[in-house]
Amino acid sequence: MNAPLAAGFADPVHDAQRAFRAALDALARPGQVLDLGDEIAGLDIRPAMAHLLLALTDDDTRVWWQWNDPAAAQWLRFHTGASATGQTDQAAFAAIADPLTMPPLDAFAQGTAAAPEFSTTVLVEVPSLDQGAALQWHGPGIREPRTVRIDGMPETFWAQWQANHAAFPQGVDLIFTCGSRAIGLPRTTRVGRLEGI
Repeated sequence: MNAPLAAGFADPVHDAQRAFRAALDALARPGQVLDLGDEIAGLDIRPAMAHLLLALTDDDTRVWWQWNDPAAAQWLRFHTGASATGQTDQAAFAAIADPLTMPPLDAFAQGTAAAPEFSTTVLVEVPSLDQGAALQWHGPGIREPRTVRIDGMPETFWAQWQANHAAFPQGVDLIFTCGSRAIGLPRTTRVGRLEGI
């Protein structure tokens, strides 16, 4: 007998609105830490990533899952209709649980110059949004340069990010999650290294 699927939002309308607004704010105000809400009982996915997936996906979106857990894909399909894909470049969203082994950013859908919106939004669960080497972020939505510390990314990641930023208007957007919190990194943001990387 299959285990029952985990619940979705406790208050579907208001929780979905809250998470959707948080996702928009995360990408409109890069580097700002946002809280997305409580853990969903019975679900292995951490709260912020779970809330974002519930709020942002629907039956027209495909999700690439880094980890091999059919239960997670079944849970999301039941609640939003989103289907899983095995191809990174076909995904509207990617759910990353281990950033050290994630595919390179250019493996995901990049959009086109005419339709940059057809790119992947990559959700990355990291160990901390407060530790790690100091990075300075600049760009739209950031009034003054913002210092951000994200722990657990591979050494090659920030070089990949520079190439992703340079490809604007194409490229991917990221939202880093850690537990219930999230930080957005849209492709328009310039990242400078301050120390250690």
